[in-house]
Formats: sequence, C-alpha cells, structure tokens
Amino acid sequence: MVKELVISLYLLSVKLIFNCFKILHLNDKVTFVVSFGDNTRFVYEEMKRQQVKSKVVFLCKKKCISEFKTYSMPVIPIETFNLFNIIRSCYHLATSKLIFVDNYFGFLSVTEFKKEVTCIQLWHAAGAIKTFGLMDNSAKKRSKRAQLRFKHVYEKFDKIVIGSDTMGELFIRAFHSKDKKLLRKGIPRTDFFYDNKVLEHSKVKKKSLFNDKKVILYAPTFRENELDKTRIQIDLDLMEKKLSHNFVIILRLHPAVRSTLNLEKKYPDFVYDYSSCHDINYLLLLTDILITDYSSIPFEFSLLHRPMIFFPYDLEKYKSERGLWNEYNRLVPGPIVRNTDEIIELIQNNDFDIDRIKLFSKVWNKYSQGQSSEKIVEYLFSDKKRKISKG
Repeated sequence: MVKELVISLYLLSVKLIFNCFKILHLNDKVTFVVSFGDNTRFVYEEMKRQQVKSKVVFLCKKKCISEFKTYSMPVIPIETFNLFNIIRSCYHLATSKLIFVDNYFGFLSVTEFKKEVTCIQLWHAAGAIKTFGLMDNSAKKRSKRAQLRFKHVYEKFDKIVIGSDTMGELFIRAFHSKDKKLLRKGIPRTDFFYDNKVLEHSKVKKKSLFNDKKVILYAPTFRENELDKTRIQIDLDLMEKKLSHNFVIILRLHPAVRSTLNLEKKYPDFVYDYSSCHDINYLLLLTDILITDYSSIPFEFSLLHRPMIFFPYDLEKYKSERGLWNEYNRLVPGPIVRNTDEIIELIQNNDFDIDRIKLFSKVWNKYSQGQSSEKIVEYLFSDKKRKISKG
C-alpha cells in the first residue's frame, strides 16, 4: 500500500512536469533511456559512424552512468527522487523526436508522447527462458493499478527490435503487442561476435590471462532472495580438485553476493571473479564452457557454437515465482544437471551436442547477422523526413 502510494506520487510529479515541457517544439534529438549499456552503445557508435547529426542525450540508471559519461554527451540519472534530474529527464523526453528504451521504465506510463515521436524498444536480451512483462508470474500478483501501469508502459513502444521471430512472438504475448510493431533488424550488441579483429584480440588476451587453460564461466541469474548468501551453489572445492589442471573458472555474480565472498583468494589461479565486469560480451569470448540457469546469456553465447551446461538448482521454486516460457528442457540447448558432480562428469567427458547449439542459435539469432546496428540506424536516419510507420 505504501509502495503504491509512493509510486503514484512520483508518477504524478513526472506527469505534471512532462506535460509542462510538452508544449515546447520537438527537437532533432535522440534520447536513450538506459538500464543495460550494450545495445545503446552499439547503436550510438553506429550513429557516429554514419555521421547522424541529431543531438543525443542519455538517461541512465546508476550502474550505466560512468560508461556513458565517456561520450561527452549529457548523461542524466533516472529513477531518482532528485527533482532537478526529474525535470531534466522530463524535458528531454518531451522534446525528443526519437526515444530508445532498453527495459521497462515505470515513468513511461505517464509520458504521453506527441504523435510525431517514435519510441523504440531495444530490449536488453536476445531471447528469454523466464517470462517477462505481463506474463511474469510476479507481475500477475500485483494490484490492478500496477498491472494497468505496466500496460500503459508497453503501449508506448512504437517499434520493438527483435533478433528472431521466436522472440517476437514472446514480445507480442508479454507486451500485448502486434506483429507490425516488430522491427526485424537483429540485436545490436550481437554485432560484436562478428568482428574478426575483436575475436583475434580475445584469443591473445585469453592466452595472456590463463595460458592454455580452458575457461568455464559460471553466470547464474540474479536472485533478490539470495543477495545475503555467503556461498554459491556449485562446489568450488570439488571443481578445483577435479578440473584445475586443465581449467579455470570465471564467476559473474551479483555484486551484493560477491561482496560477501573472497573466492579468488581462497582458490588462487583457479577462480577469477569478474562480477564487476559490465561487458558480458567480452567474458563470453574468453569462455569455453558456460554454466548458467535462466539467464538470457545463452542466446548470445550460442553464436560462438560452444558448450553450455544448465544448472537450475531451484527450478520448481523459480517456475512458481517467476514463470518460464515452456518446459525447461525444451528451452535450453544443453544438458541439465542437478549437482557439481554431474557438471564435472560432463566437462571431463566433453559430452556436448554442438549441432543442437547451432540449431538453437539459428532459431534465436535469425536476424542478428553482424549488421544489426547498421540496419537500425539506416532504417531510422537514412531519410529524416521519412515517416516511420508506428504499426
């Protein structure tokens, strides 16, 4: 009750400020609303490459601010109770002709854009195992007021960038959207995996970091109810004993979980904690075997045609609380394990079906073929006078 009251007051202030600025003329300006930096960065870099002259503003969640300040463009913190930042954000949202968002942002529920404005959803994932949007089990349990707010946000998306028709179908269900709103250009950040210079550099970097050892990346989904845990679910003692002669393991954990552990010190030359590394693409290039659960990382990683192991240690609980798009074994392109012993056995036997991973990638990365950023920018800016059909 208190939470909903605070949200309502915040949104009312945003609505009033936004509507004041809405009387102003629209500018030739692009505003990016950012919670994950990757797709935004690739689109902006392509805009610079194609010499797009529009002004650019970044409205960023806290974790992305430092990354985008390197561009010497306006960077404004969002989802804050700082009145000055709310005013600045509302001004840019109300006066930009083009707006990119990469996630759900509640304040969009009260920003009624002018009809000349186009809002593009650059969703932060290429695919999905867990449900999201209106299909998320946790969202279904929220109040009617909250669910109506969710719908108002999703209605703002004039176009939704997709990497596959399969993901497009999920967006239609999750956002109550329509096929004609889908922009089939591919996911910008996947262009990274087609850059031969980057691929070659990663090989050299990997050798300098780990010699000739193979790299296992353990990247579990972040869980709010485990942020105070003092252990992780895989048995690192056992993995070190059985695998350390040929492998190292990289961890990508939630910062709150990582702060309670000191695993690099406990397992020197075997465990490397890269939880603070924001560039997941970089980690994937270093990785020979991925271990995860409900994350969207496998969809990008499948472009490399490398082995994956799925360790959903809390499957039934997670299905109940969040929801999955299908039966888990039909969603993932690799073996499902229940404990560390099974992980070790798979790795030692090299028991992986790479053809299955290739098929998975073909389905989920249909439009992500290395030119996604270029195609999106050309679509939006090749003729600024061209009217974009909003669907």
